Amino acid sequence: MMYDVIIVGGGPAGATLARLLGRSRKVLLIERRDMQRISRNDFKKCCGGLVAPDAQRLLAELGLGIPGDVLDGPQLFAVRTMDLGHDLERYYQRHYINVNREKFDRWLISLVPSEVVIEDRSIFKEYVEFGKGVQVSYAKDGEERLATARLLVGADGASSRVRRQLAPDRKGPKKYIAIQEYFRQTEDQPYYGSIFNKDITDFYSWTIPKEGFLIVGSALDPDREPTAKFEQLKRKLQKEGFDLGKSLGRNSAYLNRPFETGQILTGKGKVVLIGEAAGWISPSSAEGLSYGFKSALNLSGAIDENIDRAAANYKRNSKSLYLNIKWKGIKSFLMYNDYTRKMIMKSGILSMGSIKEKLVETGII
Repeated sequence: MMYDVIIVGGGPAGATLARLLGRSRKVLLIERRDMQRISRNDFKKCCGGLVAPDAQRLLAELGLGIPGDVLDGPQLFAVRTMDLGHDLERYYQRHYINVNREKFDRWLISLVPSEVVIEDRSIFKEYVEFGKGVQVSYAKDGEERLATARLLVGADGASSRVRRQLAPDRKGPKKYIAIQEYFRQTEDQPYYGSIFNKDITDFYSWTIPKEGFLIVGSALDPDREPTAKFEQLKRKLQKEGFDLGKSLGRNSAYLNRPFETGQILTGKGKVVLIGEAAGWISPSSAEGLSYGFKSALNLSGAIDENIDRAAANYKRNSKSLYLNIKWKGIKSFLMYNDYTRKMIMKSGILSMGSIKEKLVETGII
């Protein structure tokens, strides 16, 4: 059987593309995870599980609303920003949808039309281009398999095997390792914590409350003792008054951070990339869901227009994403420059007060 499209990776970008193409094209989706089982405390995906406003807007464009059983509490309406190097703290209003990330991914997979062939528990190996398309080799439960298609799509994240084979010498985004540890929740923290300290990382660290536990995470330079830096972060948070409870587990994953649009690779010929595999991720916040959804939409339109020219049409369709990366790069400079961040936070511009702190001070709560 000759597929129209083979998609490697069943995360938000890959699942969205499969949903958009599934009824009009022959599609094979290859995903390494077992999409049939999930445990509430099985922390497989190193992700905070927050759907930011940009991603919310893309979900609306896709005609989707997140079901209640995918949500995780509490829903968050504020960011507590802490600059530990300058002893500064501010609260900013911002609405995130708090989700169980494993359930979120499985919900998106459940929306894929039944016509799509889904091979989960499968690992992509390599591809070979030939006259009419691409032959893909992969292993399912240890058994070697082959499949052919007119177009191969890499949606396999920051460590994309498809990208490495497509452009082994192409300079990509800077790589970080995201480490997250999960602690038994000991106090109410109804905000997303955004933490800056250059002694730990030139990017940022975070805290995210979930029902029954708290996530502590950081995007770290993999060449600068990331484990030791993460332990340093925890000690600093404890000094700031965080009462970290019992550790429930830890995981990690590579994370891309594009500093220039030349580090984005949309693909060429019969092979294209979407989501973080292409380098689509915010250099200021590491938010990737909106880029995954948008790149899937852009590629879907390019395939509908002409599948044989999909790579060129997809790159053309992505002009707004390139501009967005440039804008987020400017924002990143302002956020991560010690002087400008200090001045912005000291000014209090766009910040909000904490009513809870005032209530505590006056003894109301």
